[in-house]
Amino acid sequence: MTICPAAQPEQSLYKSEPYVYSQMIAGKDAPKPGEAKNSWLTGTAAWNFYAISQYILGVKPDFDGLFIHPVIPREWTGYRVTRKFRGATYNIIVSNPDRVSRGIKEMSINGKPVDGNILPLCPAGSVNEVEVILG
Repeated sequence: MTICPAAQPEQSLYKSEPYVYSQMIAGKDAPKPGEAKNSWLTGTAAWNFYAISQYILGVKPDFDGLFIHPVIPREWTGYRVTRKFRGATYNIIVSNPDRVSRGIKEMSINGKPVDGNILPLCPAGSVNEVEVILG
């Protein structure tokens, strides 16, 4: 998770909030190598939303539908996320009964099984219930 500011190897040098992306981190030739510069000026909220929603919670837009591929800590028992995509609403419930960090055992939309991990496109204006079981 090198994108995570809190994962910086030397937090005492970083000198910025561990939850904020910075514009730059001083290189080895700088007077204070490893120090973060210009925090809060980098679109932190947008980058966090992008990283968390698409690469941790694993709900990523795709040409054919929503690509579902969670990569979460084993300690998480599950989570819920609502995603609006091409005019349809997807209420997604992810369960992690086997305490794994990735891999879909089963997935369904509106009670119908889905093969693979791409949710099909639903009509604009529809509200769809999605169940994902990791394993």
